Amino acid sequence: MATQTAGTAKKPSGLTGKMEDTEFHKFFVDELKDIYWAEKNLVKALPKMQKAATSPELANAFKKHTEETQKHVDTLEKVFDLLDEKAVAKKCDAMEGLLEEANSIMEDTEKGTMIRDAGLILAAQKVEHYEIATYGTLRTLAENMGHTDVANLLQQTLDNEKATDVALTEVAESFINEKAIAE
Repeated sequence: MATQTAGTAKKPSGLTGKMEDTEFHKFFVDELKDIYWAEKNLVKALPKMQKAATSPELANAFKKHTEETQKHVDTLEKVFDLLDEKAVAKKCDAMEGLLEEANSIMEDTEKGTMIRDAGLILAAQKVEHYEIATYGTLRTLAENMGHTDVANLLQQTLDNEKATDVALTEVAESFINEKAIAE
């Protein structure tokens, strides 16, 4: 049995040849490019959401989320490097739509209200759920292809996305939803 060298992923049994040459691998890389675009554009959108937030707690959550999202971009660049692929973004239609929806919420709600904050949390959690679904699937695909090192990085990002979703729920439930209902 061959030994695995540091930094290389052992391929699951039944896989032969170079995984990079398969249509499945190309599909996987294409989906990485999609989430890479999503994360890079989210880094630009979150400061706008931070500025639009009424409560300091939500503004701080968006500030923290911006920093974490930049780390996700950096992590994806490491993933591309591990796969010997160039880090190239491919337009993500889903994220574009979610960010457009966030902009609509900012336009359609009154500045300085908890209703706006509730809407911003809704928009942000829609983004989180999209990211959770994407990273969960990509992690599983990486595992299936034997890219253990890539799967581990994607799992770290997935864990962070889940934690951000929980944090947003906590902010909403701590006071924002209640105050929004009363407005």
